[in-house]
Amino acid sequence: MDILQNHIQALIFCAQSPISIEEIQRCLTESLGMDVLVSDVLESIEGINETLSGAGVAFQVYAIGGGYQFLTRPEYQDTVSTYLKHKSKKKLSASSLETLAIIAYKQPITRSAVEQIRGVGCDYAIHKLLEKELIEIKGKADTIGRPVLYGTSQKFMDYFGINHIKDLPQLKDFSTEENIIGEMADK
Repeated sequence: MDILQNHIQALIFCAQSPISIEEIQRCLTESLGMDVLVSDVLESIEGINETLSGAGVAFQVYAIGGGYQFLTRPEYQDTVSTYLKHKSKKKLSASSLETLAIIAYKQPITRSAVEQIRGVGCDYAIHKLLEKELIEIKGKADTIGRPVLYGTSQKFMDYFGINHIKDLPQLKDFSTEENIIGEMADK
């Protein structure tokens, strides 16, 4: 199994984005000339993480974005965050974040529907989000004029560290009790 683990480590290391279990299995079956089962791959990934944990290294294999990727351990987050903050001063603007949130929760959605929700134009924000590859064109609507439909991309999943769009926080996670005018609190 050590040989299988080494091959899997090499695949995960060289992949520029999370590599799926099926892709790992396909590559191993082709390169090693033998049938490799998904269960063998999963078992090997667990073995890799045990080895890395025992060696005290700062990273391990994580399931993210529908695949597997080497990422630093949570205890090194502050150090990595400091580095990334200095490396990338460009953050998403408030309008881009609002637009991205609307697209993420309402996808697929047209530009005009986003503008209707936000109450302002969002051409620039959509352009920037497309440029950063956080959203992508998902097709065209079946309405008059056939407007473009937008949705989140795989890079969005990677950027926010989620595996599926269902992993986004739900509205109930943000709700707070509000005071209602005219009602008195129970004493």
